[in-house]
Amino acid sequence: MRNGDDLEGFDGEASSTSMISGASSPYQPTTEPVSQHRGLGGLRCDLDYLRGTFGRVKLAEVVLALIAFICIETIMECSPCEGLYFFEFVSCSALVVTGVLLLMFSLNLHTRIPQINWNITDLVNTGLSTFFFFIASVVLAALNHKTGAEIAAVIFGFLAMAVYAVNTYLAIKKWRMNSRQQNSRQTSDYIRARTESREVDHRPEIQRLDA
Repeated sequence: MRNGDDLEGFDGEASSTSMISGASSPYQPTTEPVSQHRGLGGLRCDLDYLRGTFGRVKLAEVVLALIAFICIETIMECSPCEGLYFFEFVSCSALVVTGVLLLMFSLNLHTRIPQINWNITDLVNTGLSTFFFFIASVVLAALNHKTGAEIAAVIFGFLAMAVYAVNTYLAIKKWRMNSRQQNSRQTSDYIRARTESREVDHRPEIQRLDA
């Protein structure tokens, strides 16, 4: 039978053995956070964008363009029909393009295609949609037969034009702000480089070392 000293020695050996095995084991406990991906296939919904100004404006554009398109599609008879067809084309095009941009921005898909300037793309889309919704709504208002569907289409067409105009203003403001920040960053980098070069010119010991 082992005495107390033997048991204490055995416990010490066991504890040291466990420490050595734990240190050499490749399965070490870690405190690094485990990254969690929300969404399907790595896609993540950017709730901050949807809750922000641009996200809300985009949602309003999609809803208004959809309602305007539905209103124009409920008209069964027209004479002449050119204004109706033009309004249908404008509302459908704006709905599709704006819906695609909304998905790209809300799911952060635009970050996977950095070759495209998405701010300029959004600015062009909102500017053209504002212009064409204005033209289509004016033409439809001048050629309509005062039916409920035509009047509703004209109203929602002007509402969509107003929201697109607001988005155009915000996009231009954001584009100018980004341009100013980029110019100021380039200017600061240039000034820093010039300052460093002047410091080198006024320190002959550095020049001798370089020589």
